Amino acid sequence: MREGTGVDVDLRKLRYFVAVAEELHFGRAAERLHIAQPALSRQMRALEDDLGVQLLRRDRRGTELTAAGARLLAEAPRLLAASTAMVRAVTAAAAETPRFTIGFMPGITVTPAVRALASRHPGLDVRLLRTGWQDQVEVLHDGRADVSIVRLPIDQHGLRVRPLFTEPRVVVLPADHPLATKSALPVGDLAGEHLLQDPDAVPEWRDVADELRTGERAEVPPINSVEEKLELVAAGAGICVIPLSTATFYTRHDVVILPVEGIGAGHVCLAWSATRSSPLITDFAALADLLTPPRLPSGTSESENDGADGER
Repeated sequence: MREGTGVDVDLRKLRYFVAVAEELHFGRAAERLHIAQPALSRQMRALEDDLGVQLLRRDRRGTELTAAGARLLAEAPRLLAASTAMVRAVTAAAAETPRFTIGFMPGITVTPAVRALASRHPGLDVRLLRTGWQDQVEVLHDGRADVSIVRLPIDQHGLRVRPLFTEPRVVVLPADHPLATKSALPVGDLAGEHLLQDPDAVPEWRDVADELRTGERAEVPPINSVEEKLELVAAGAGICVIPLSTATFYTRHDVVILPVEGIGAGHVCLAWSATRSSPLITDFAALADLLTPPRLPSGTSESENDGADGER
């Protein structure tokens, strides 16, 4: 219920609205929701009647959001996630065995803290949830995880975030790349390479990149996992810059990882919902200090890898 309005918002209608607002096409939204298009149209008119505002404007050119619709689209995902989290929390509270779920990003080893938590709380059902860049924060908002080991940068709205450690980021090259025989590289040596990620994720490369200076940057295909990224590197499609822990976890014979002088470190943190508090979260936050970063090979300087946000 919106405070002061006396309006109860139907969450099903809200989910339908989000689909329409994201697709800006009733037909595609109906397919996505697996309902008939006329039924979807009726639900949207009913939602507008409930709220007393116009959310969508339809004409022969298509569908667009009104100012009220744009604001609702900004607010709705948080409300839907909170609803999902509430259901999960109530279900968990009714379970005979208490459960605690820890989200973690690829390459981060959480075993020491998990074992310590299980030892401190015998009978606790400790579960692990592998996350990615797209959902490492989402799993906290919708209740899939109680805490999450995240890589910065993230949207910290509604979260408590505690720094854990920093780690170097490295470049991944095909094994037959001309630079693969070097022990380390200055970032300038990568100016002529094609980066298989958002240039803003590696601003040090962005500032020297030839393909950005000339405007001839090739399109980067959608990449949904570290595995896909490494496959593309091995195939010679480009290079990537990733945290050292991720690079060493996915050891392959057809790619080479090298330290890069001038690229900032990645930051790893513990995060949990600011609206949640429990002894288990407090205990795990203390035990998370057991997590330690990987180190570059002996003799490799880490001095150039301090002080920047983590990268994807």
